[in-house]
Amino acid sequence: MAIPSTKTARQARIVDLLSSHRVRSQADLAQLLTNDGVKVTQATLSRDLVEIGAERVRDEKSGLIYAVPNHPVRRSSSDGIDARMISLFKELLITAEASGNLVILRTPPGAAQFLASSIDQAGIDRVLGTIAGDDTVMVITRAAMGAEEMAEQFLEWAA
Repeated sequence: MAIPSTKTARQARIVDLLSSHRVRSQADLAQLLTNDGVKVTQATLSRDLVEIGAERVRDEKSGLIYAVPNHPVRRSSSDGIDARMISLFKELLITAEASGNLVILRTPPGAAQFLASSIDQAGIDRVLGTIAGDDTVMVITRAAMGAEEMAEQFLEWAA
């Protein structure tokens, strides 16, 4: 993963790491960033945590961990779909069409950004990202020809 060396990119990566890992200390977070090729001083990391609104919260498995309000912790499974996501697909998905590594999802007007955000937050390994308009979501898959399988999966969740 290539991460630009901007403050915004660094802070976005911190939010992503806090959402996908149980980070107990700034040293742990600094190591995760270093593993991604992002060098940061302790002072900068401390300021970043304040600016993104990170808080220490009690986790039943790990004790105190860093978390960012309004950024749910992603599930670590390769298929981050739960009953709520399936319910969203049942409610919002009208069609799903595939081409190469792109899946085009149609939703009712005004629902595309909500569905796209839910897909992004689910942390589905096969999905690189989404782009949403008013009633259309473009899902980009990691595999060059992975769209057909992903479209079928979306339709299955909506059935």
